[in-house]
Amino acid sequence: MKVDWNTFWPRILEATGQTITMVIFTLIFGAILGLVIGLLLFVTRKGNILENAFIFSLLNIAINIIRPVPFIIFLVTISPFTRAVIGTTIGTWAAIFPMTIVAAFVIARVVENNLVAVDPGIIEAAKAMGASPVQIIVGVLIMEALGPLILGLTFMTVALIDFSAMAGTVGGGGLGDLAMTYGYQRFDGSVMLVTIVVLIILVQIAQFLGNTVSRKFLRR
Repeated sequence: MKVDWNTFWPRILEATGQTITMVIFTLIFGAILGLVIGLLLFVTRKGNILENAFIFSLLNIAINIIRPVPFIIFLVTISPFTRAVIGTTIGTWAAIFPMTIVAAFVIARVVENNLVAVDPGIIEAAKAMGASPVQIIVGVLIMEALGPLILGLTFMTVALIDFSAMAGTVGGGGLGDLAMTYGYQRFDGSVMLVTIVVLIILVQIAQFLGNTVSRKFLRR
């Protein structure tokens, strides 16, 4: 049965809102956790200001375990944990939880890679001036790597739009759920086409905003 587009557009708008909600909240939570993990990973590396082989190895192993797992498999695998924490495995917030975990570890690696690129001489100069580890982390490391970090978060935002679509295929809501329920299962190519176009528009907006903001910091 083909959809009646005169009455179906509100569903498109609702699903788009759910997708945006998933992406925004996941990005906020994932960026906070990822920044903390990435900073810990960097400062505990051998020779860095808070060298700690145990913490570094633990975080490094955790990232290397979670990152390669396809998101759809990770989503299903931790569904019992999601149910225990959220109370359900269906809906927007049930999708945000596993998306946040994956995003945090991916962002952590992005943060570490960008901090490694910071000129060690700047860190040494800050130490020579008597800066504390916290001052070095906040005032030197983060500020020096801010432009590339924003680009990294932009990349993650685009990936989260993809994740949200996959989450929708298993009851997470959003455009992915709409495409599966009204497009794929009902063999309605028009619904699939519209959802793909909306997803492409969301990606383009996210990429444009990320590039615009990052350029301001890269020119500093």
